[in-house]
Amino acid sequence: MAADDLTIVLVDDQELVRAGFRVILESEPGLRVVGEAADGAQAVDAVVRLRPDVVCLDVQMPGVDGLEAARRIAALDDPPAVLVLTTFDHDDALFQALEAGASGFLLKNASPERLIEAVRTVAAGDALLAPDVTRRVISRATAAPALGSSRRPVASASAAVTAAGLTERETEVLRLLARGLSNAEIARELFVGDATVKTHVSNVLQKLALRDRIQAVVWAFEQGVAG
Repeated sequence: MAADDLTIVLVDDQELVRAGFRVILESEPGLRVVGEAADGAQAVDAVVRLRPDVVCLDVQMPGVDGLEAARRIAALDDPPAVLVLTTFDHDDALFQALEAGASGFLLKNASPERLIEAVRTVAAGDALLAPDVTRRVISRATAAPALGSSRRPVASASAAVTAAGLTERETEVLRLLARGLSNAEIARELFVGDATVKTHVSNVLQKLALRDRIQAVVWAFEQGVAG
């Protein structure tokens, strides 16, 4: 295995699930599973000991659950990216994981290709919301003003974009983010390079004073920009 492989810790209380994910991820060159954990406490220990690039984290587990594990991992120095894998049964848990610092959400029944892409996406520092998850997470987010920032409400989507200083292309990128697309998918949609998309996303986050793509998606839905 190459020294620059992306390293991964798998966290799920079901051994068969972990084994399946391991087979999928290690079939991809450049990805290496360096550890496994059956609950949140073991997950934090594994992260401290192994310093992985990505943690694939289940929410529902006995003892210390995925939410508390995500909080503890986020509080570490130089924490890894956390990809929450869910069966989609617990919207509140997903929303709390977002607040705890998770970098992305993916359904457990996603295709192997989607799982591999999600790991690479969060490892690159990009947050990710699977399209199937976006609608319900955003619905929960926009119904919870406590999470939202103190940004002044604007009269329309057009006014919101103008007030933020977003260009036409940045607005287009934001709408695609709100659909749950990754950088690579946005690049294909717009017929541009991945690096160009990453620059647009960074500009959007800077102009909106937001932490990550997930907050940008929430903003787009709140302001009616998502379409």
